[in-house]
Amino acid sequence: MKIVKGILTAVLCVCIVAAATVFGIDFYVKKSTEKYILPPEEAGSGYDCILVLGCGVYGDTPSHMLEDRLLQGVELYKNGASERLLMSGDHGRQDYDEVNVMKDFAVERGIASENIFMDHAGFSTYESMYRAKEIFKAQRILIVTQGYHLHRAIYDARALGIEACGVASDPRTYSGQAYRDVREILARNKDFIYCIVKPEPTYLGEEIPIDGNGDMTNG
Repeated sequence: MKIVKGILTAVLCVCIVAAATVFGIDFYVKKSTEKYILPPEEAGSGYDCILVLGCGVYGDTPSHMLEDRLLQGVELYKNGASERLLMSGDHGRQDYDEVNVMKDFAVERGIASENIFMDHAGFSTYESMYRAKEIFKAQRILIVTQGYHLHRAIYDARALGIEACGVASDPRTYSGQAYRDVREILARNKDFIYCIVKPEPTYLGEEIPIDGNGDMTNG
């Protein structure tokens, strides 16, 4: 009986320590990045690019979350935050393409195609930030995504050596947000470790400097 009690106590202690670690890292990531989240009117200017993070698409139609990110990115561009947009998302399959949908959305709203870059291999938040620095040579960026996601995106960027701020795009309520909030706790922990180890992304490739012509990324 004493052995069983000892085992249960040990398991309980391990669970407490694990939970404390998970929530401690989550708190640290959020707290260390909150000062870099800016309201749109205070975003400023002079960024190498406005980086809009990809999200779900349905054929040629962006999901509500992605549409709101794109609208915010276009608004920031037109208000002079940067002369370049970087659309980073998943185009890993021929039948699923976030980034061309994102670029078409911005072009339809009057932004010149050559000022819009596409990162076809932005398969995760961490990979998007890594590639923004190493492939697109961006040093100072303004990130656009929903608020719950923005802390991690900024943390990844700054841990990788990018001077990053962000603007949240949350003009409406999204179904399933409670699930995303819980999942994001684990994702922040994962990226915290990634930012220590700094693994290379799935793909790297040739450099495409963000101060060039965005049409070089068409495809």
